[in-house]
Amino acid sequence: MKVSPPSKLVIASRESRLAMWQAEHVRARLSALYPQCSIEILGMTTQGDQILDRALSKVGGKGLFVKELEVAMAERRADLAVHSLKDVPMELPEGFALAAVLEREDPRDAFVSNEYASLDDLPDGAVVGTSSLRRQALIAARFPKLVIRPLRGNLDTRLGKLDRGEYAAIILAAAGLKRLGLAQRIRSLIEPEQSLPAPGQGAMAIEILDGRDDLLQLLAPLNHESTAQAVSAERTVSRTFGGSCQIPLAAFGTVDGQATMHLRAMVATPDGKRIATADASGPANAPELLGQQIALALQSQGADDILAACRAMDAA
Repeated sequence: MKVSPPSKLVIASRESRLAMWQAEHVRARLSALYPQCSIEILGMTTQGDQILDRALSKVGGKGLFVKELEVAMAERRADLAVHSLKDVPMELPEGFALAAVLEREDPRDAFVSNEYASLDDLPDGAVVGTSSLRRQALIAARFPKLVIRPLRGNLDTRLGKLDRGEYAAIILAAAGLKRLGLAQRIRSLIEPEQSLPAPGQGAMAIEILDGRDDLLQLLAPLNHESTAQAVSAERTVSRTFGGSCQIPLAAFGTVDGQATMHLRAMVATPDGKRIATADASGPANAPELLGQQIALALQSQGADDILAACRAMDAA
């Protein structure tokens, strides 16, 4: 049975410029579909936005970016929340569900610098900023003489730190820069062969309360099937290994025109000295099975030992 849109919908969003762009994008898409519906955005500051002096892996992980938005939905102050999918924990709290995954933007990492054109051009000892253990591990493996330092804050804050000379270069997600009209800040894009993306990188997701079948129907036109399939496989890999930002883990799926998915994944120690990689192809309509297959392949290469070493480093 077709559901009629309500008279009003409220979207919960973080208040960073990128998060608000994403919420505005979803609002515009929904307004075009349901012009009779009034759609508002509830901007919120999350714990992840407030704690900037410590690495995310040390203060509770990516769930800090979504918890307040979920509370707003649980209290019926908001109907849905818009997230960068890579910020969404692999296991959602009970009572919540992902309703739609929008078409992916550029999933690659971007090299941003005011002086250098690429990682290859950086001199020994140059300081590179990143908030990601995945990027840290991959850079350390290829360029062991670079100095990698944590970089927290929203996109504008990170660019400001670069412009003040605190870093020779920083690594950011290309998708965020492009969405905010800042593509000119990208000096070079790092191909997945050199920097495999994080699960869900470049994709946006809409979260709702579980059981809101009315919203599932209303949001269905925003779901991009091949993106949803790819990120499902990626998140299955991450979930197998604990799905935490304390783990340097990458997973990236692509779907070709023949409905076949190719999935690549990696786990590593933060210093990049131990890395396991795997890749496989399979039917795009069975993404979780492909994700499980890749996870098993990583385990056969010693992924569990690598992750145990990560936990030991983190506890030290």
